[in-house]
Amino acid sequence: MPIATLAATVLGTPDPRGLARFYQRLLGWPLRDDTDEWATLRPADGGTGLSFQREPEHVPPVWPPEPGAQQMQLHLDLLVEDLTAAGAVAEEAGAEHVGGHEDAEEIVRVYRDPAGHPFCLFVRR
Repeated sequence: MPIATLAATVLGTPDPRGLARFYQRLLGWPLRDDTDEWATLRPADGGTGLSFQREPEHVPPVWPPEPGAQQMQLHLDLLVEDLTAAGAVAEEAGAEHVGGHEDAEEIVRVYRDPAGHPFCLFVRR
């Protein structure tokens, strides 16, 4: 029996509201909390959400990794139906396309969100 339930993944950012609105455009989830210090998105079914905590001294991770630079400690994988359309929405909302790869199972595009956190949009073959 589990001892805990994951409520949300939290990303640090100098602008919680702005980053929440960025991911809201991608995920379509309602904004539950919205302050200068904290914002949360949660799907309509109440499932695990995504939160954003104010970190004025936030240092964006470097991707791909470089020795001595701030390393990525996590990234979000977002499954999409149309990679081109989803990428266009992400870029229009402020994402930067920084790479990607393909294999027999999926096509992946890597982006940085407005706070510099890497995330992937991908489709399954």
